[in-house]
Amino acid sequence: MTETSSAVPAPPSLWEIARLYLKLGTIAFGGPAAHIAMMEDEVVRRRCWLTRQEFLDLLGAANLIPGPSSTELAIYIGYRKRGVPGLLVAGCCFILPAAVIVGVIAWAYVRFGHLPALQGILYGIKPVVIAIVVQALWRLGRTAVKTPLLAAVGIGAAILSAVSATPVAVLFGAGLIVAAIAWVKQGRGQSAVPALAPGVWPMLVSIPFGLWPLFWVFVKIGCVVFGSGYVLLAFLRADLVSRLHWLNEGQLLDAVAVGQVTPGPVFTTATFIGYLLGGSKGAIVATAGIFLPAFVLVAATAPVVRRLRGSPIAGAFLDGLNVASAALMAVVTWQLARAAVVDMTTGAIAAASAALLFALGLNATWLVLGGAVVGIILH
Repeated sequence: MTETSSAVPAPPSLWEIARLYLKLGTIAFGGPAAHIAMMEDEVVRRRCWLTRQEFLDLLGAANLIPGPSSTELAIYIGYRKRGVPGLLVAGCCFILPAAVIVGVIAWAYVRFGHLPALQGILYGIKPVVIAIVVQALWRLGRTAVKTPLLAAVGIGAAILSAVSATPVAVLFGAGLIVAAIAWVKQGRGQSAVPALAPGVWPMLVSIPFGLWPLFWVFVKIGCVVFGSGYVLLAFLRADLVSRLHWLNEGQLLDAVAVGQVTPGPVFTTATFIGYLLGGSKGAIVATAGIFLPAFVLVAATAPVVRRLRGSPIAGAFLDGLNVASAALMAVVTWQLARAAVVDMTTGAIAAASAALLFALGLNATWLVLGGAVVGIILH
């Protein structure tokens, strides 16, 4: 079965893009790997907005720039379908539901002094998320692994990631290896792989709390953070606890926990911290600060991504990047599975979810909602 047809589908309207990402921002639990899996299901398999190869190319580009990779993927997709208006609509609609949910939890935290109980919901949702990611990995892997060379590069990337190599080094290394081999085979002396801008690295000194300082702290973090929410934790601790003394360790850990367990981008941790420090205005300022670099970086690099695929050397670089992205996603999935499947019940939920996805193609939204209900009943 081919992914394209002779009739080119009309691009989605801004309202269709908004509706999709409002939904995903509300139900996409499980972190970036799960968000990517749900986006692939929606924009490639169900709506046919992109081919799987186009999706992989955008995912590779999102992994190359700092910031929240799944949010940047949403922004890239919005730009690809509707230009700058699509970029803004997709990104804002993916962020908004999560930011509102985190803001409500932050309000309850400030009012009652502890986090609302989420254990039951998470108990049922986490194994469902693992099944969703496994299905996406299966589909993306079949597209990414085109040759024995790419298979070998993917295995190497997975091994390096498992032994704690930095994601950026793994991604760039895989892309450069495949591009170098293509360059040698073609005997060309020039490279068509442009350097993607890493963003601005503003420097800050110790300063008293205020809304503008809060904004610039999170702009800096949004410009320099690669990787998972645990990498985000390290940057937040260095700035907000150790240097500025705006938070204590307990508040920071609670903030990161809320970002991890709520749907949508993990970077909405900033919303929680902003509310703790400055109320509603602080939440808005911190959220805008940490996500602003993602919009700027995607707008700057999105026009380049499509042109990369047209060059043999740059296309080889993207192929290496894509297979490494799939490998990193597989390692993260294995790590998440060990935390999600903790007993026979969660194992059964994961297995049943996988069966429904692979055999019946059930929409992931219903599985997530079903997992939440089962978790509340059982826990």
